[in-house]
Amino acid sequence: MLILSLIIAYFLVLLAISWFTGKKATNKTFFLANKKAPWYLVAFGMVGASLSGITFISVPGKVGNPLDQMSYLQMVLGFGLGYFFIAYVLMPVYYKMGVTSIYQYLEERFGLVAYKTGAFYFLLSRSIGASIRLLLVATVLQEILFSAWGIPFWITVVFSILLIWVYTFRGGIKTIIFTDTLQTAFMLISLILSMVLIAQHLDLGALEMSQLIMDGPYSQIWQFNDFWTNPHHFSKEFIGGFFICIGMTGMDQDMMQKNLACPNIKDAQKNMISFALVLIVVNGLFMALGALLFMYQADAGLVLPLNEAGNAKTDLLFPLVAMDSDVFGIALGVFFLLGLIAAAYSSADSALTSLTTSVCIDFLDIEKQAEEKQMSIRKRVHVLMSLLLFFIVMILHAILDMSAIMKVIFLAGLTYGPLIGLFIFGLYTKRSLNSIGLLVVVVISPVASYLLFTFADVLLGGLKMGALLILLNAGLTYLGLWLFSSKSKLGSEQIIKQG
Repeated sequence: MLILSLIIAYFLVLLAISWFTGKKATNKTFFLANKKAPWYLVAFGMVGASLSGITFISVPGKVGNPLDQMSYLQMVLGFGLGYFFIAYVLMPVYYKMGVTSIYQYLEERFGLVAYKTGAFYFLLSRSIGASIRLLLVATVLQEILFSAWGIPFWITVVFSILLIWVYTFRGGIKTIIFTDTLQTAFMLISLILSMVLIAQHLDLGALEMSQLIMDGPYSQIWQFNDFWTNPHHFSKEFIGGFFICIGMTGMDQDMMQKNLACPNIKDAQKNMISFALVLIVVNGLFMALGALLFMYQADAGLVLPLNEAGNAKTDLLFPLVAMDSDVFGIALGVFFLLGLIAAAYSSADSALTSLTTSVCIDFLDIEKQAEEKQMSIRKRVHVLMSLLLFFIVMILHAILDMSAIMKVIFLAGLTYGPLIGLFIFGLYTKRSLNSIGLLVVVVISPVASYLLFTFADVLLGGLKMGALLILLNAGLTYLGLWLFSSKSKLGSEQIIKQG
């Protein structure tokens, strides 16, 4: 009952924010917050939106894998470099063009087919990514709450999505910016207090905790050995992180929509750089939390449940420890639930809003519709996107069984690769594209990348590609586009203006 009360209280607060931010809301409010979003609120809120419930649970869970430990930090540093590229290469293009959807750049540069192709890949990528995040939080809520009441999993998923829809359908991105700020605060408070409570249980002071984490069995970050066979080699993680960041943030309508809500490019760049620095620190803290959790597991003799392959479900370690009221009382469970719900919904709610935006702007040309029709179209699309997320979550629940963070990285490599290749081709060449050739390339490249990734160890002498999947996919897309391109009929000044 305490858990349900917390969830209800939390969402009442979100609904209150939605009511205040949604008053007199228009489509411009929903899509771009009337271009009045304070950069510092956007930056702080993006921390929660970027991390999501996957980071909250899956990143600490990765630390216990002897082959992983804290090697994920190598990828996070690659993210940091990617955010600088976004701030000083991509965002100036978006602001100069004054776009609502970032895929409008592709229309200006290559035409309608490229525009729709880019928007389609975003819808595919973000729908799957948001669904994985929702799947994770729904699974945890099912394990710790709803199963005991005999409630089936699909109702848990409906409940989760319905709550998001209720507080986003009016204010859209304006509401999201404020709710993300609150949700990020809850997530960071939960992270820090969880570390403090677990350290106290292990009789560790702050200095002792830091020293034990750094010297302990889970502290390996840098991996420079066996480039060919080690998927966590520094170069693979760092370069992969760089391109994953560019794809999942700089070429993702969900993340960029918040940045485009800032009044000007300078504010948006301040937002992006400050967000990047905070994100590196926060990810480091989550990995430190993971080390503490596995130390506690070893100390307490806690046994994790196994998946069908017989491997421990490390994503469930934090929930199991946090909800052990016999050891920690209710304090850790309360902080964990607040942090999990905040992290999960700060990502999922913005995803639902951006999916609605993309369908309305990129496929339905809502801005060309009569003003009295625009609001009703947007609301219908918002409902349809909610239903789409439900069905994808249920499909993924049936077919996927791996660490949630690895699901996102793997699928991002397949779905964001064509977007990166297409954008980079537009920015750094002066060539025109054949529409049919473009469609052929963006279909074949992910398929070829998947096959090479899957059979690389057989075909290429034991190669483990790791996070370089996204670079392979983007590279194949770029090369394929070049083969189907020709010298542009536009002058160089026109190309620079568009690209």
